[in-house]
Amino acid sequence: MNNSTKWARELARDHLETPLPRRWAHTQGVARQARSLAPILGDHADLLEAAAWLHDIGYAPDLAVTGFHPLDGARYLRDVHHADHHLCRLVAHHSCAMVEARERGLAADLAEEFGAAPPDLTEALIYCDMTTSPDGEHLPVEQRLAEILARYGDGHLVARSITTSSPHLIDAVHRVSAELRDRY
Repeated sequence: MNNSTKWARELARDHLETPLPRRWAHTQGVARQARSLAPILGDHADLLEAAAWLHDIGYAPDLAVTGFHPLDGARYLRDVHHADHHLCRLVAHHSCAMVEARERGLAADLAEEFGAAPPDLTEALIYCDMTTSPDGEHLPVEQRLAEILARYGDGHLVARSITTSSPHLIDAVHRVSAELRDRY
């Protein structure tokens, strides 16, 4: 684990472990998934693992400003920690965040501050996030999506966003899974 990954882990722990223990468990599972992708990521493995540790930091009560965790987290990393631009973009765009940003009326802010298109490694981060339960356990993407829909309920903007994003999320997970299979 390099210094940026250690920093990311400790920052996430500081903001999530006590106030949001279940979110912290999920984050730890997402980081484990990221480490499992190291053989196919090469030089980008550490960046992905740092993004995995930090992808949900915007849920922390002390960091929530807009209530949209990808944007709140990315802004915090950029403005307070002057974090790497690519890392901030990964956090801002994780798991089809632009779809939810549109639902919230924040798409222009997200695009202006962190780019309109998802950055490199986005599919790898989708794989990590969408194959990890809220308790940090590995599960199939379809079960993860069903869990999110059940948790938020019909009509909630997160449920609408996940429904819209599901085909892309599933395809991304399957592409990364296929790459892992082909590698081994």
